[in-house]
Amino acid sequence: MARRPATRTAPPASASGPIPAMTGEAARTAFLAWMEQERHAAANTVEAYGHALAGFLGFLTHHLGGEPDLKALTELRAADIRAWLAGLANDKLVASSRAQHLSAVRSFFRYLSRRHGTEIAAVKLVATARARPALPRALTIDQARDVTDHVGDQAEDPALQARDIAFFSLLYGSGLRIAEALSLNIRDATSLRTNPSLTVTGKGSKTRIVPVLPAVREAIDACVALHPSPKPDSALFLGARGKRLDPAVAQKVLRTYRRLAGLPEHATPHALRHSFATHLLASGSDLRSIQDLLGHASLSTTQRYTAVDDTALLAVWRKTHPRG
Repeated sequence: MARRPATRTAPPASASGPIPAMTGEAARTAFLAWMEQERHAAANTVEAYGHALAGFLGFLTHHLGGEPDLKALTELRAADIRAWLAGLANDKLVASSRAQHLSAVRSFFRYLSRRHGTEIAAVKLVATARARPALPRALTIDQARDVTDHVGDQAEDPALQARDIAFFSLLYGSGLRIAEALSLNIRDATSLRTNPSLTVTGKGSKTRIVPVLPAVREAIDACVALHPSPKPDSALFLGARGKRLDPAVAQKVLRTYRRLAGLPEHATPHALRHSFATHLLASGSDLRSIQDLLGHASLSTTQRYTAVDDTALLAVWRKTHPRG
């Protein structure tokens, strides 16, 4: 991309005095440390903001012809930020993700304004991309059962077989997020022998209680029985090297199985959580109960599943009605 013309109108000086000499990367590092230490933001949030800001500053380095400092950030125009967003769109980043990246930049600029008195007005002139939320893509009941019954067949090690069956059964049977399931320890599994429910920690460090079906408890017991180190503080789901199972490995396990079994490409660990909610709704469960089970902060998030259910009904009607 061509370098911008060097001549431009400088913004008014900061009310708090001269702009400090600091690179954009140093400011990013300080901002992330502030989020973690003072705002106590979740680790996933800090990581996502750090990734978005690294991309933003990397774009500016090429766009401006050099690494930006605080002064260069104060001189940004709305057109510069729109060019960055256009680049994200060209990279096939969906509108919701672009909005998240822009939100990270807005938070970063607010931090700079409060901490260093740098007024960056350009970002206020850029509208947030709005997108219609994508409907959750659930599996059919038969497809979900296929995964929970046979996903372990591809592993030769009995311990890995038991691990995979227990892990994916838990995602579908209790509607857990992948990170929530992977954070469980042996202590959590053994508690199921006296109390058929788990206390899990979800987004925003919020805890909730989820029931665990007998079939899932049996799968977890089988996993514990073959666990190489069943100490209370040990991770319940381990990787091949004895450490807590990595999310990427869990995703790869299901990706490999779905191709062997001829399942659709949207058969992912998170799709099992969607399937849990969709199948409960189809069976007559109320939205408030499903909201509590999923740990959604807002009922509007859970209401997406009503659209999925209506879509499925329409598909059945079109396929089976004589005049569909």
